[in-house]
Amino acid sequence: MRQSLKNTQRLVIKVGTSSLIHSNGTINLSAIDELSFVLTDLKNKGKEVILVSSGAIGVGMHQLNLTKRPTSIPEQQAVAAVGQAALMNIYAQRFMSYSQQTAQILLTRDVIEYPESRKNVINTLEQLLDMGIIPIINENDTVAIDELEHSTKFGDNDQLSAIVAQLTKAELLIMLSDIDGFYSENPANNPEALLYNHIQEITEETMAQATGPGSTFGTGGMSSKLKAAQRVFEIDSSMVLANGKQPKIIFDILNGAEIGTLFKKGGK
Repeated sequence: MRQSLKNTQRLVIKVGTSSLIHSNGTINLSAIDELSFVLTDLKNKGKEVILVSSGAIGVGMHQLNLTKRPTSIPEQQAVAAVGQAALMNIYAQRFMSYSQQTAQILLTRDVIEYPESRKNVINTLEQLLDMGIIPIINENDTVAIDELEHSTKFGDNDQLSAIVAQLTKAELLIMLSDIDGFYSENPANNPEALLYNHIQEITEETMAQATGPGSTFGTGGMSSKLKAAQRVFEIDSSMVLANGKQPKIIFDILNGAEIGTLFKKGGK
């Protein structure tokens, strides 16, 4: 089952805030550099790579010397605006050190749901990939809102990464998080929790096991990752949930190593 991942041609990599920001709130530059190296090398091998990156608010908090995440929507959007610019600056610098061109795409849910703009997003992504450019996608936090009559938020970048995989018909979504994979219980509460190697379907029992909040600086939790896996199942693609502390783990995943949890229909 894992060996089939070696044949992946188009993949989406989702990196969470916890992989980009140290626990003390500073930017994890070594992780960003390693991620840039890995994705560039994959592209050099002929693979088509899309990066969905969280971290705008986390980087913004660092830039503005904030120790606590703002609570009001305008404050969060302002911090995200500062952080997104700084984060893309770092990405552009590190990718260019490996002679790899990148492009920024900021999305909101209404853009994806409106047929004409959805088509434009797909066309842009396909053109960038055709030109050998790595798209770096994030939610447009500066304008995204979630109100009763006008919802523009994806919820979090777990959902966004799965939607991008759907739009681009990617064969694989690699979701890098601060956990080693999907467990039978929260490993923070039970050290003997079982790490699942392979999940073939998302059941009510599976969802019930997805307990625990997201990380301090991020917004996604395990239930969000399972919902993303459900989207991946809908297009008969695969998803691997793994720890993003060392981005070079992506090489091992694509080589078929038993790392993290593989979400894929059928087989063992």
